[in-house]
Amino acid sequence: MNIPKDPYMLLSFINTKLRDDFDSLDSFCDNYNTNKQEILKKLQDIGYKYVCSENQFKA
Repeated sequence: MNIPKDPYMLLSFINTKLRDDFDSLDSFCDNYNTNKQEILKKLQDIGYKYVCSENQFKA
């Protein structure tokens, strides 16, 4: 399964997966074989950052 390219769709997809299926962004990235830094940058560009203690992206 490919992850969404649109940053807002990506945000929704990742936060749902983090809530339901993964205990960390690292485990999500490992499972989807994707670059963590690219995700962080893409979501930072729309005003979101990963909050490790809550395991989600927040504005």
